[in-house]
Amino acid sequence: MKKFVLVILSMFAIAACTTNTSGLRIDGGSHRVLFADSSMSRSLNVDDITTTTVDGHAQGIVSLTNNLSSDLDLLYRFYWYNDQGLEVNTKVGNWRRLIIRGAETRSISEVSVNPDATQFRVQIRRNND
Repeated sequence: MKKFVLVILSMFAIAACTTNTSGLRIDGGSHRVLFADSSMSRSLNVDDITTTTVDGHAQGIVSLTNNLSSDLDLLYRFYWYNDQGLEVNTKVGNWRRLIIRGAETRSISEVSVNPDATQFRVQIRRNND
């Protein structure tokens, strides 16, 4: 029993020490943009957040503009939720790479595989590889 408690406490300690890898989060339902990295708020502008329907499945589209003259090397992934706010895709998608050239505007999009999805969230972070 002592080992079990020690393992659980160790897991909490490790989780508390982890850093937030997301530079920003975009909530498609409320159209809120949350910047966890203040430098990213100066370098990247979220122009538009749209949810459409494609063959009965929700599609999230986000338009991004690079405010810098240099390239931004980013990673992003989508999360999908139903009307009650519960995550519907049981397997989290892989990080996808996006390079936005200086002063360029690009759109990222994804169609949910689950027809119950109605809302999305996108995480975007710098590619540190």
